[in-house]
Amino acid sequence: MSLLSVFTRTVGAFIVLFILAKLMGKKQISELTFFNYVTGISIGAIAGAISIESTLKVSAGILSLCTWGALTLLVAFIDLKSRKARKILEGEPVIVIKQGKVMEQVLKKQRLDMDKLLLLLRKKDVFSIQDVEYAIFETNGELSVLLKEEKQPLIQENIPFQLKKQKKTPISIQIIADGKLIEENLQQLNLSTNWVEETLGQSGTSLDDVFYAELQEDGTLYVDKRNDQFLH
Repeated sequence: MSLLSVFTRTVGAFIVLFILAKLMGKKQISELTFFNYVTGISIGAIAGAISIESTLKVSAGILSLCTWGALTLLVAFIDLKSRKARKILEGEPVIVIKQGKVMEQVLKKQRLDMDKLLLLLRKKDVFSIQDVEYAIFETNGELSVLLKEEKQPLIQENIPFQLKKQKKTPISIQIIADGKLIEENLQQLNLSTNWVEETLGQSGTSLDDVFYAELQEDGTLYVDKRNDQFLH
């Protein structure tokens, strides 16, 4: 295969990859889940083959790239529309440190050892497990850390919405996401749908108006309406 042919095929593959990257969006790069990882490797391998593999027709390679891109967009659409599908495709965040205690069985299930956990903590500038109240292993492999109260820096926060204080929770827990109640979290908090409806009703808001809601650590409820306005 001539150098000109390699150059032409590479430029063609680059253009197709650029278009696909724009279509698939920033999530493909910023949130590298298992599916994004597999997709990225596959698309990169196909693009490389188009550039230097003389036995591969350019049309066949581009069709393969477009197919992978279309499948990625389809999965992203399903992921956006269905919480259950999202759990299957991307998994769920899991608590690996709870109230200062390491969850050994969870670590084992996630194939994490203590050295890896400590490494992830150090990336968050946490050098001792005794400083950690909660740590959550995210779907993209990162660790979110909540320090114990006495270890937290003093920060003045503005809470956009508060209702009458209810029960306290150790960490903020979402109870409505994408406009749908999260039944398992309500059960964990020993709360009912009626409680949610009554609490929202205190501010003249119905369940149908809410896009996202979470119960804060201090018992207040944060609510984001579908029209992107905060409740007052």
